Amino acid sequence: MDPIRNPYAPGAGQRPPELAGRDDELRTFDVVLERIARGRPERSVVLTGLRGVGKTVLLNALRSAAVRAKWGTGKLEARPDQRLRRPLSSALHQAVRELGHSQQADVDQVLGVIKSFAQRDAGPNAKLRERWNPGIDAPAVTGRADSGDIEIDLVELLSDAGGLAADMGRGVAIFIDEMQDLDAEDVSALCAACHEISQASLPIIVVGAGLPHLPAVLSASKSYSERLFRYARIDRLPREAADRALQSPAQEEDAEFESAALEAMYVATGGYPYFIQAYGKVAWDVAPGSPVTAADIAVAAPAAEAELAVGFFGSRYERATPGEREYLRAMADAATATPEEERDDVESVPTSAVATVLGRKPQSLSPARDALLKKGLIYSGERGRIAFTVPHFGRYLRSVG
Repeated sequence: MDPIRNPYAPGAGQRPPELAGRDDELRTFDVVLERIARGRPERSVVLTGLRGVGKTVLLNALRSAAVRAKWGTGKLEARPDQRLRRPLSSALHQAVRELGHSQQADVDQVLGVIKSFAQRDAGPNAKLRERWNPGIDAPAVTGRADSGDIEIDLVELLSDAGGLAADMGRGVAIFIDEMQDLDAEDVSALCAACHEISQASLPIIVVGAGLPHLPAVLSASKSYSERLFRYARIDRLPREAADRALQSPAQEEDAEFESAALEAMYVATGGYPYFIQAYGKVAWDVAPGSPVTAADIAVAAPAAEAELAVGFFGSRYERATPGEREYLRAMADAATATPEEERDDVESVPTSAVATVLGRKPQSLSPARDALLKKGLIYSGERGRIAFTVPHFGRYLRSVG
């Protein structure tokens, strides 16, 4: 079929043509926005899931919903090598601008607090050229959000931004992707700030997205975090939603999939949104015409898998050292050694089973395991067990030997 009309979008964080299977999350968030705008109590939101399930896509869709509600929004992506002050300052700066508050003096006051919060990152005695400027023209407000204690400063910062939004009967939403990569001190401060603004009924929320162990990261920081956030696990799509993700875009281009082709696609992709887009794109290109058949899927599968092996799996595998790769392969082998009735959806395995495969003591493997955890290639959903953060990664490792 015509490759120019190919509707599928297998890009990182790129919104697919049909956002199937996420209607409940979108409806719930609309209710959250409206409740907060009316002064009703609500919790901030945390999305968790494996890579490739569409967390970033959903995060962006939720942000779009906030924009439609005329909220002020800002977004940042957490990185292990960066503290929170600068990216959060940029996100809040954008959110304040989006609010469009009519009283410029009030806006300048809050912008000055944001600037003060950002510049405190350089230290109190830093020279002017060493102070990062978030692009704010308003003068920094001394004595507000600039104590150097991130917890105190964050509470003051978000309180001021929330007060500005409350004046307009709207809210501010800050969206944080890869939230599990925040520094531990920043996580603690963020939880404390969310707690304070919730108690003050200010219209400001944090919407975070991260890997499955993010709730454990938050809980380790503040014991009350499990009551502070509304957690939503984002998983692979059920069959009906997966079919819709393929069929709806095809029908928009006057094409369709046979029922047997849809069955074959679900078996191949496991219902994971990124894989659906990747396989769908290749299947469209190889199919001679509509409808796409199961035979077309059989032809497309090797090409789709080869592309995933390079761009999705291989790029992550290359980040690991030789010792870490050995650990990853042992995880894949340990999963196959687990009786089928005892396996879970993510093929998690005991750390002791990995040690058994390698013929080593578990303690000697701790450095490799910890390094892989920090790189976001594996996660620990419960004590003593680990799993890949990427679906089908074990299958990929077993295929490459």
